[in-house]
Amino acid sequence: MSTLLVIAKAPVAGRVKTRLTTVFTPGQAAELALAALRDTLAAVVAAPAARRVLVLDGQPGPWLPPGVEVVPQCGGSLDARLAAAFDLAGGPALLIGMDTPQATPELLARGLDFGRADAWFGPADDGGFWALGLAEPRPELLRGVPMSVPHTGAAQRRRLAEAGLAVRDLPELCDVDTPADAARVAAQAPGTLFAARYRDLCAVPR
Repeated sequence: MSTLLVIAKAPVAGRVKTRLTTVFTPGQAAELALAALRDTLAAVVAAPAARRVLVLDGQPGPWLPPGVEVVPQCGGSLDARLAAAFDLAGGPALLIGMDTPQATPELLARGLDFGRADAWFGPADDGGFWALGLAEPRPELLRGVPMSVPHTGAAQRRRLAEAGLAVRDLPELCDVDTPADAARVAAQAPGTLFAARYRDLCAVPR
């Protein structure tokens, strides 16, 4: 069985979802981040993984569900931190972030099926990626990939293919980074905690 890795920041005002603060206050942005993280962890707990690990920048809080290990993120650039997360898995692993509360346990289960692939790739519609799965933990496949640029996803997928891996794709999802992203994801996944918190905050007069 595989490991599910979630790389995330603790939902602290002023440290998370700062791009949402063009519309929301830092505290409200942190509330949305918390809701997204709770949705993500609920899907992770319900998915068929042998091990569930939260690779966290910050301290865990009462939002952490049972059955999820917490390890601190290492320092360095994002590519180095993602590589280190795969290194600690020690076997087949699917890594996701906290920005796709619409991801379901069924979708995560697809990315854990390494009988069908050497790697799984989940593209994000901003040019990045929301999920990456490796049948073997090969951190060198992430180190040096340019992060947080419009071609991050293309560069990462090309790295996998050039390594000779059989790569299968997960559906493209929208990462919640901007207020427009938040509105879109809330509409796409109205039953999530994220969508409920988004609706509540939008009902608050500004």
